[in-house]
Amino acid sequence: MKIFVTGGTGFIGNHFVEQALNAGHEVTALRRAGSRPRRELAAEPTWLEGELTDDWREHLCQQDALVHLAAHTANPPYDPLPACLQWNVLAPMQLAEQARLAGVRRFIVAGSCFEYGHQALDEIPATQALAPNNAYATSKAAASQAFIGWALEHRLQLHLMRVFHVYGEGEPQGRFWPALRRAARSGADFPMSAGEQVRDFVNVEEVARQFVAALGFDGVADGEPCVSHVGSGQAQSLLAFAQHWWAAWGANGQLRPGQVPYRPGEVMRLVPQLKSHHIR
Repeated sequence: MKIFVTGGTGFIGNHFVEQALNAGHEVTALRRAGSRPRRELAAEPTWLEGELTDDWREHLCQQDALVHLAAHTANPPYDPLPACLQWNVLAPMQLAEQARLAGVRRFIVAGSCFEYGHQALDEIPATQALAPNNAYATSKAAASQAFIGWALEHRLQLHLMRVFHVYGEGEPQGRFWPALRRAARSGADFPMSAGEQVRDFVNVEEVARQFVAALGFDGVADGEPCVSHVGSGQAQSLLAFAQHWWAAWGANGQLRPGQVPYRPGEVMRLVPQLKSHHIR
């Protein structure tokens, strides 16, 4: 399959590109001028340099599917809402419309678990109403609704895949898992929150595998968008997650839970049901 990918140099994107190439797909990946993948790739896709808002019709007319993995300020501090809406909603929709007009009928779009915000549920179904509580999550929720409405209107094949708590090689250094690993390897103590947040932690290689598997579009019909969750199927507290990796790395320092306050508006539980929902 010939696929056009956004976000190919990003955390999830570079793993996806690598696995898609290994699976025999032809990959054309869009990147900003001068950007490089977070990890060295054994094989390179066909790179295009530019912005989502540029004219890519010449390249899109040769593609079987568009995979949208790019995200704007996915980690704090988030940009203000107008910028998040521009780059997480309007620009991707502009690119997707170019693809549709070029003849592309199949679309895979990465969403975020934070679109759900605070939910009083043990496990969140893909049918759950969205309740985002920050600029990034709000823009991703708006993008989900925009893509779903657009796919219904034009009877396209759309698979919207909301990713839960991904970690692993190539992760931005300011995030929890890389910071934990740095402390473990240096022998330092690691101050953290009390760690009562419950998440579904999923390794980035498994996330990429699920996106590559979705390229088959099994069960995704024209004009019937599919919403699914990308996770491991296991709920775990942040403290238990930290303790597991601290022991796995043989750390000499000490975990220091309770030394860092929770973020304002901290979501304490985000655990998915791993069951797809088809919108008809």
